[in-house]
Amino acid sequence: MKTAQKLTAPAMQYTSPPSRLKRWFSGNNRDRMISIASPIVLLIVWQILAETGIIDERFFPAPSKVFGTFIGLVNDGSLWDNTWATLQRLFWGTLAGGIPALILGVAIGLSRPLRAVFDPLIAATYPVPKSAIFPLLLLICGLGEASKIVMVAIGVFFPVLINTATGVLEINKIYLDVGRNFRASRWQVFRTIALPGAVPHIMSGIKLGIGLGLMLIAIAEMIGSKSGLGYMIWNAWELLSVETMYVGLLVIAALGYGISVLLTELERKLIPWKSSR
Repeated sequence: MKTAQKLTAPAMQYTSPPSRLKRWFSGNNRDRMISIASPIVLLIVWQILAETGIIDERFFPAPSKVFGTFIGLVNDGSLWDNTWATLQRLFWGTLAGGIPALILGVAIGLSRPLRAVFDPLIAATYPVPKSAIFPLLLLICGLGEASKIVMVAIGVFFPVLINTATGVLEINKIYLDVGRNFRASRWQVFRTIALPGAVPHIMSGIKLGIGLGLMLIAIAEMIGSKSGLGYMIWNAWELLSVETMYVGLLVIAALGYGISVLLTELERKLIPWKSSR
């Protein structure tokens, strides 16, 4: 019997290669691989269609040509300068719009009188096209950096505000009752109950807000700027440099994707129970 136990114990601990592969290609690893593979497959298909003449390269140049233009813009430093200008405006605009939206969203979720005051204002102003406000911002803030930052802030403000308020309203009331029973102050309720409970919705609002902010900053840079990815795209259109236009578009897409990945990883750390679904 002892001999049989010694022979069977290692066999029970052994994991076959197919099992290890199955575990590797499951869950988060599989999702990451699919996320990386999907844009690569798209570029390969695009290259094949361009080389075979199925699509017109005057309007849809092959990725290899776009990549060559990308290398040239990197070497002369113009791409770095424009990307850095866009990222700075996006960063400060996200802070300027996201922080007030976060505080106001939690307050609206906790207070019925505040909801009664702000709900009609939000419902009236949210549908207004944000790009249509930019000429007014140019009149108020001028052609400097302030108008671009305010443009991004407006775009970030509404998604974060609405999602935060929704997240607070969906918190089970029993948690708020427990806080009242223990005589928690408003600040304690805000910090320990409302804010942590609304984190999943807040992260969704930040993702939507930054995506909208990227779109709006590109529009703002096309109209009233001499730097940034939006300006680079518009200037390339004026010069009929299609490859440069695509470089600008792809860099904006890469920025959006990279920011989304970073926020998703942060979300997994803050709310691990959501990523396990």
